[in-house]
Amino acid sequence: MARPVWAGNLSFGLVSLPVGLYTATDSHTIHFHQLQRGTSDRIRNRRVNERTGDEVELDDIVKGYETGEEYVLVEPKELDEIAPGRSRSLDIAGFVDLTEVDPIFFDKTYYLGPRGAEYGKVYSLLEQALAKAGKAGIATFVMRQHEYLVALKAENGILTLHTLHWADEIRDPKKEIDNLPGKAKASDKELKMAEQLIDALSMKWDPDEFRDTFQEKVTAMIDAKQAGETVEKAEPAAEPTGVVDLMEALHASVERAGSPKTVGGKATASGKTAPGKKLATKKRVRSAPKEDLSGLSKADLYKKAAAANIPGRSNMTRDDLVNALSRT
Repeated sequence: MARPVWAGNLSFGLVSLPVGLYTATDSHTIHFHQLQRGTSDRIRNRRVNERTGDEVELDDIVKGYETGEEYVLVEPKELDEIAPGRSRSLDIAGFVDLTEVDPIFFDKTYYLGPRGAEYGKVYSLLEQALAKAGKAGIATFVMRQHEYLVALKAENGILTLHTLHWADEIRDPKKEIDNLPGKAKASDKELKMAEQLIDALSMKWDPDEFRDTFQEKVTAMIDAKQAGETVEKAEPAAEPTGVVDLMEALHASVERAGSPKTVGGKATASGKTAPGKKLATKKRVRSAPKEDLSGLSKADLYKKAAAANIPGRSNMTRDDLVNALSRT
């Protein structure tokens, strides 16, 4: 079992619950060592005194805040001493509706667990009450010499803690982006077509359909280089859509995504036919030969996957697209 990264008391009102904080996510990023080109020699980072050039032991390092002409020195223990109780206390200031917290505030997720079976009833009571109310507890606490703003939520039968950005950490997009268009005027036709495209590409959220294909490609590249094989390059990025071509691009996208089409004055879903034409359509489908996909580029395969409305296509490799299309 994992060890908690923080332990303390969760308090709401006069109720106190001893809890442990556990990391909820893992990173599967591939890590590289730094080597000097042309050798297998590792590059190391050292803590060096910039005046003498001598390496400094970790125990001999203190924090210093520059005030201009001098530094104010701060020992690690002094940071703990200014908040002795806060580093072991998670006090709920109040409860808010989940919809009130803008997603931009959310940072990292942790699991909360009771520190002892005897606290299970209190833990379960808070979890059930939060789930029924649809609210999140807002609190602050200190961990590793940093104060965090957090939201306590009930999710799938357990309590989770989400660290939040402070309000003054959220950047104003109008100050960060100098060419925001505002509400650029779009024609009714363009807007309707864009809405149809969104509707045609709508799907149920299933995180298992998505995976980190870039890391898979990095692994494949490492294996290929190790075996002395060539590495397949990715398809180039799509060209930006110009304003003149916007309507045409929207229309083509809707057709490929299998949006509703009008046949004989009546709307029918892609792949379906209007009444009275079912038999003819079935005959055409049966007589259509299987297309050879081996010579198509990934871009062409993706277009076909979009037309067939294959879920998860945006994260598929070329081989995945071929296999998925072969099954349709």
